[in-house]
Amino acid sequence: MKFIDEFRDQALVQDLARRLGALAALTETPAIVMEVCGTHTMAAARFGLKSLLPEGVTLISGPGCPVCVTDQSDLDAFLALGTEPGVVLVSFGDMLRVPGTHTSLEGLRAQGAEVRVVYSPLDAVELARQPPEQHLVFFGVGFETTMPATALAIQTATRYGLDNFSVCCVHKTMPAALKALLSSGDVRVSGLLCPGHVTTIIGTAAYGFIPAEFGLPCAVAGFEPVDMLLGIESILRQIKEGKAGVDNVYTRAVRVPANPKARELLAEVFAPGDAEWRGLGTIPGSGVRIREPYARFDARARFPQVWERLTPPPPSPCRCGEVLRGVMRPMGCPLFAGICTPAQPLGPCMVSTEGACAAAYRYER
Repeated sequence: MKFIDEFRDQALVQDLARRLGALAALTETPAIVMEVCGTHTMAAARFGLKSLLPEGVTLISGPGCPVCVTDQSDLDAFLALGTEPGVVLVSFGDMLRVPGTHTSLEGLRAQGAEVRVVYSPLDAVELARQPPEQHLVFFGVGFETTMPATALAIQTATRYGLDNFSVCCVHKTMPAALKALLSSGDVRVSGLLCPGHVTTIIGTAAYGFIPAEFGLPCAVAGFEPVDMLLGIESILRQIKEGKAGVDNVYTRAVRVPANPKARELLAEVFAPGDAEWRGLGTIPGSGVRIREPYARFDARARFPQVWERLTPPPPSPCRCGEVLRGVMRPMGCPLFAGICTPAQPLGPCMVSTEGACAAAYRYER
């Protein structure tokens, strides 16, 4: 298949592995590359890319899994909405088994709550048009990739004049998280492999602060083996040459400027806001809130009593936060593959199809 087969070409992959080895031999210090996209995490594990990296080059995962970075308190709030009379919870399927403090969406459904799974926020809008006596709340989770679809759903609900649809909005923005992570000093990296999907929306210029403020090279890459190896090669070459910039090796999908239509849509519906991140805490300006003209679709404004009843989650033995910051590898967690498995997960990194622990459990044990 075009745009897939050629980026999985075995001969080209082997050639890239040799080129990486040659570059690594010319660099004086070991290189730690952090990928910050859940699809990169899973692709690296699925294709065994870490085994192709030369000695001295390490690939680690960062806060790139949207399900995983969703804070426990935000998930607890959405679950609590499901106990309100007449409320139907609507979510993407990858949130179903993520454990909250007391239960999960799957568990809540087993207790009798109505939980629907959709592939698009627009599906949730269509569901809201059918039974007007029920109020549908969509869980707006994810980075800039999924944010435009949520904004479009809110605009569509406005056009239909719906009064039984709202969004529990916990969307997050990638650049703010990367800046917070790099500023924290928790993790030492040599370069960043930046997400392809997010960058189709925000453009490569959004990462200019990484070389400018932190002196680190970065590369935007796609999700096939050749894509990712080209990205790592770009980072190693920049290190060798003593340079730091933003390179785009995913030119078939990504451009330097932001997607103007998507950005216009986001600016119309959302305003910047603070957000809670699992493992990173509160990051100012890293989230979005629904603007006043669309406030009637904000679940937090529609059901303030739910947030008033919430209590902070108790301490958990789950180490997902450390995995998301890159300070712990999945197999370094004492709970990994023991009391924490995909069948009985303690945290989202073992549940999500883009979680680092789930990828390691499936492909790297």
